[in-house]
Order: sequence, then C-alpha cells, then structure tokens
Amino acid sequence: LKVIAIDEQLRVIYEDNVHFDKDLPEFKTQGGVYIHSDRLTVTSPVLMWVKALDLILEKMKSSGFNFSQVRALSGAGQQHGSVYWKKGSIQILKNASSELPLHQSLKACFSVSNSPIWMDSSTASQCSALEKAVGGAQHLASITGSRAYERFTGNQIAKIYSQNPEVYMQTERISLVSSFAASLFLGAYAPIDYSDGSGMNLLQIWEKVWSVSCLDACAPGLEEKLGCPVPSHSVLGPISPYYSQRYGFSPDCKIVAFTGDNPASLAGMRLQEGDIAISLGTSDTLFLWIQEPTPALEGHILCNPVDSQTYMALLCFKNGSLMRERIRDDCASGSWDEFSKALSSTVAGNNGNLGFYFDVMEITPEAVGIHRFNKDNQKVVSDFPKEVEIRALIEGQFMAKRIHAEKLGYKVSKYDEKA
Repeated sequence: LKVIAIDEQLRVIYEDNVHFDKDLPEFKTQGGVYIHSDRLTVTSPVLMWVKALDLILEKMKSSGFNFSQVRALSGAGQQHGSVYWKKGSIQILKNASSELPLHQSLKACFSVSNSPIWMDSSTASQCSALEKAVGGAQHLASITGSRAYERFTGNQIAKIYSQNPEVYMQTERISLVSSFAASLFLGAYAPIDYSDGSGMNLLQIWEKVWSVSCLDACAPGLEEKLGCPVPSHSVLGPISPYYSQRYGFSPDCKIVAFTGDNPASLAGMRLQEGDIAISLGTSDTLFLWIQEPTPALEGHILCNPVDSQTYMALLCFKNGSLMRERIRDDCASGSWDEFSKALSSTVAGNNGNLGFYFDVMEITPEAVGIHRFNKDNQKVVSDFPKEVEIRALIEGQFMAKRIHAEKLGYKVSKYDEKA
C-alpha cells in the first residue's frame, strides 16, 4: 500500500508505503497473497488491506504530517479484485469509533474473508457459461469490452454464488478493490467507477450501465449488490468524520472516486487521444487513448478515466522482460551494453529476418515457442546469428504490439509514419 501527497504544483511533499509481507507478518502472505493448493485460486485477506491503511496513516501521523491541509483524496487499486460486505456492515462503517483502528471495527464486516484477486485463474467453467449465455466470446467483448477472463469480477462472483450460495445471500454489497478503499474513507459504500467497472465482464461500456444479461448469467439480485457505476472523476462526498476525529483531516476534504491501476496509469501518464504508452515489465503492457474502439477477442477496451465519452485499450503480453533477459543471456553474455551494441549493428527491418519469441504461453496471441522467418517468409528452425536474433526479438515484439493495437481500433496516421 503506497501513499503520496502532492501540492498544487504537483510537487511530491510526502510518500511512504506499507509492505504486506514484512510489515504485517501476522497474515503470513507471500507477495501480499495466498496461493491455494490448487495453484489456480489466489486471494488476499481483506483485513490485511484495512490494517495496512491504519498502519500507513499512523506512520504519517507520527512523522508530523499535517492532515488538515489535505483538500482531496483519491486512489487506485489493483484491478479485478473484489470485496464482499456482510449485511449490516454499512452501519458499522458509518459509525466506526475514532478511538479504535479501523480494522478492529470492521473485523466482522466481510462475508468472504479472503478476496479473489487479479492473479486468480480458477473460474474457467464460469467464463464458458458466461460466454455461452450471451451468445459467444465476441458478443461478450462487444458488450463489455473483453471476452470472459478468469480474473474478471463477474466470473469470480459467479463462482462464489455457485459454491457458497449462502455466503452470497449474506452479502449486501460487492466492491472492487478501488471502490472498497474509497468506501473506507467515505464511511459509506463508494460506487464502482466506469473504468475499473469495465474490467468485470459486467458493464456495458457504451451505455455505462450494468448488462442485465451478464448479471443474470453470474448470480441473482446482483445489480442491487453492485450499486450504480459513476464517472471515474466523480466527487463522491466529504471524508468520513472518523478521519477528522482520529487524524485531523478537514471535514471539507473531498473523496474522489478511486479507479483501477491500469486506468490510473493512463491518467497519470497524461495520455491524450492518439497517444500510446508501453510499460516494459515482466509482462509488457500497452495502453492507449482511443476514440472509436473495436473490441476483439484479444486485449481489453475500458472506459477512459479522464474522459467518459472515450475509451482506453489495454493489451498485455506475458513474454516481456523475461524473454528479453533470456535472449540477452544467450546472445549477449548477459550484458545489456552488448545487447544494445548488437542491436545498433543491424539495420532496421533486419534484412527481412523476423522472429516471435514465446517461452511461456502468450496471452496476445495465444501461442508458444520460438518462430523464426527469413526474408522469403520461410520458417527457419535454427538460430539466427546473435545480432540478428536480438533485432528479430525487439522488432517482433514491437510489431506485435502495433498490429494488436490496430486490431482494437488504434490508427497510425501518415504523419506519425513520416515522423
């Protein structure tokens, strides 16, 4: 859990973090999560998140941070995680005693104590059922921006309902991680925002309302448990009195809707229409501002957090830096300097030599293995020379990103190509 305070010039005046494993060892998480024995189910304890919030605010207080100067507060949460509030929890949340840390007041508020998160892949049967119920994968993507994904919240809710209907019936509200965190500050159930809500397989991204056919396919009475979605930049209301009394926040401090981490990246990078951002991580992520998206079976279309009339496209490539590091080790003695020199020594276009490199099953497209082609479009089984291999990897990765972005509706103008 990270906190950052900025002034009106966007200068950072305070930052800190709580490390779940190290600072909250009593929850016995690894990487902030529990990986269950089936290796498919992955959860995080809800109370750990609440306790982390208590801890970070206490750290700020002891450092002398002046909470009374905070004018507005917002945040981002990992996408696709969900939190299940037990019936009657709204009263406990609203009336939490400022004498107690929040986790003590809320310890009996959750019908599911361990939240399913983005790493969970245990809902394959629910995904199949959802796609079947709405007329196929492409039709689901046309409604919600994505085909059915195992980590997406609708499928997680469907699993909980099918396995524990009594737990589902005891639940009065279902939050995403983002709207859950906003709820803690609001002292009331915060609505789900359009952007994070687009990662649920439940929201009609064009009309910005829940899809009745998707809701019905997942669980009964679901609309009431989700509340009405709102634009991502909505002011939800003033901060809960709990924080004014315990930490000295101004009662006028506004809570702005929280959103998912991916939409927040688009906002934080200050992307505009036509812009594209690429995050080169363990997995590579590509996101872009888009006016007229064409949802496909690969990638995701989300509502744009900055402008509710437009969209953002998101593509994830699993064979990212780990693949680049492997080719660096094989072809450049483990040195990025050597890798860069080899790349510079070859011409753009690589004389027609091209490669697609997937050590693990790729998400976009669903493929695995090393696939090399020469200038005559013949498949080459043997290795390329080292410097050709390095350029083939880099060019192949970036061409794939462009091709899949164009499939989702991204247009590269002639001006861009000349530039």
